[in-house]
Amino acid sequence: MALNRIVLFYGFTPLPDPEAVRLWQRALCEKLGLRGRILLSPDGINATVGGELNALKQYVKTTREYAGFHGIDVKWSDGSAADFPRLSVKVREELVSFGAPGELVVDANGVVGGGRHLEPEELHQLVAAKQAAGEDVVFFDGRNAFEAQIGKFKNAVVPDVATTHDFIGELDSGKYDGLKDQPVVTYCTGGVRCEVLSALMVNRGFTQVYQLAGGIARYGETFKDAGLWEGSLYVFDKRMHMEFSDAAATIGRCVRCAAPTNKFENCSNLSCRNLNLYCADCAADPGTLQCPQGCTD
Repeated sequence: MALNRIVLFYGFTPLPDPEAVRLWQRALCEKLGLRGRILLSPDGINATVGGELNALKQYVKTTREYAGFHGIDVKWSDGSAADFPRLSVKVREELVSFGAPGELVVDANGVVGGGRHLEPEELHQLVAAKQAAGEDVVFFDGRNAFEAQIGKFKNAVVPDVATTHDFIGELDSGKYDGLKDQPVVTYCTGGVRCEVLSALMVNRGFTQVYQLAGGIARYGETFKDAGLWEGSLYVFDKRMHMEFSDAAATIGRCVRCAAPTNKFENCSNLSCRNLNLYCADCAADPGTLQCPQGCTD
């Protein structure tokens, strides 16, 4: 039986012709029988791809042969091509849609002026050193707020954002100005959103900005559920969530009965389809799958 996996990676590097890279990536994936989502922009690549293990190894090897992608950090997880409905390879103005394409600066070494990258072990060292000095490290969630419902770093700040487009308004609102002189660690699924977010924060006067290298995925590989992370990791494919060990806590709560759960379901109202957390019992009845506070457009 063939082994299957999913790879997650990104790379910030100037792409003079992202459309040519798109055509190359699509042809490569089709040849190897892979499915997933690949986004390209003039600033680089962001990809989540699933398929047979040896085909993925060939895909990663070939992708790294492109000069700008030579040093990409690849995270591996359980899954397969079946976790994706299709192969999607697109070019967009921004690699991550923060709505600030003119603000991000990228060179051959990546994002210019972002936060200091911390490996998982370095993150623990920073927390210990700051605590010894009487300071608290602030964890700042760089994902959509609903993702944090099933997993986050302990005591993390979770901005009230439905999409990444909302972050600039949040940062400019003044509600986080009290953090500007504190050590702040941004984190997200694989690291790509924090590359942009940390640069936006530095641009707005945050003085001690760090970012978790490799994101939650790399941290979970390193410490499983024995570190500062709690719960499940939301992922944007058919799996919808993943755990790092059997000891993962279930921190999500059913919107109907408050039972522990980590499973999101779409609202049964076909004109809504919002994601909410439901336990198995409440999810079994389509009548209870409608948004408890009423559907929103």
